Amino acid sequence: MGSAIQPADLGFFSVLASAGSLSAAARELGITTPAVSKHLALMESRVGVALVNRTTRRMSLTPEGEVYLEHARRILGEIDGMEELLGISRSTPTGLLRVNATLGFGRSHVAPLISRFVRKHPKVEVQLQLSVNPPPLTEDAFDVCIRFGAPPDSRMIARQIAPNRRLLCASPAYLARHGMPKVPNDLMRHNCIGIRQGEEAYGVWRLSSGRGKSVTTEAVKTRGNLTTNDGEIAVNWALDGHGILMRAEWDIERYLRNGRLVQVLPQYFTPDASIHAVYPPRHQLAARVRAFVDFVSLSFTQQAASK
Repeated sequence: MGSAIQPADLGFFSVLASAGSLSAAARELGITTPAVSKHLALMESRVGVALVNRTTRRMSLTPEGEVYLEHARRILGEIDGMEELLGISRSTPTGLLRVNATLGFGRSHVAPLISRFVRKHPKVEVQLQLSVNPPPLTEDAFDVCIRFGAPPDSRMIARQIAPNRRLLCASPAYLARHGMPKVPNDLMRHNCIGIRQGEEAYGVWRLSSGRGKSVTTEAVKTRGNLTTNDGEIAVNWALDGHGILMRAEWDIERYLRNGRLVQVLPQYFTPDASIHAVYPPRHQLAARVRAFVDFVSLSFTQQAASK
């Protein structure tokens, strides 16, 4: 009697779940949609439970399908790790690499790097997903996440790939109309552009002064008539002269250089926003993960040196 779960089913189901539909999975796998449907039906028949809820255009996993997917991806990761330990694929990165990044930074910085990376490593298949709110690190949906600030989960490996800091800024036109803040509490009298992202407390800006043991931090409750969950939109509003913005240096440095934005309260420090590549410990042996993180780190270092 054959096993209810075949080794080939694991990779098939992982691709199917990532694709989101039978037709998309067929394109990924290079087979027909009926062939995908037949393979899935055979899997469900062998395990005796439904793994997928099907509709005409989309599909979703059943609770049993979620369990199947979690274990399938873990097993596939362990197989990759074993291959690395045996030296089978150490020299040539291959396979599927799932990358997550935030919307604006992913679009402007990560996507172009991936374009160059796959030219160098054509045997790696990269799936990039951009998120307004990054997914929990405990989920196994991605191999590498590009994050701002050190992640709170100590179980993950976090490699800093570029230094970064958050800065306060505004357009010269706005500052000419409303004046330059001199201390953090002055921000309460200004129009501050709000960004709702991740788990950070919305509308509260923390600014620190001093060094070492003498550091003091002030929490300022800001207000404003413009709010968004997209950083690029917020930057454009600041450029249009609508108010003061707190944003990562990587996103606004070109505007600070050309004078379209001016740094506000430069003598104060805001929370760290260094850029990290975050991945589970079991992925550190995978050649495609190592190659990608090394490539991104080197690219950011070269970009910083050229400024």
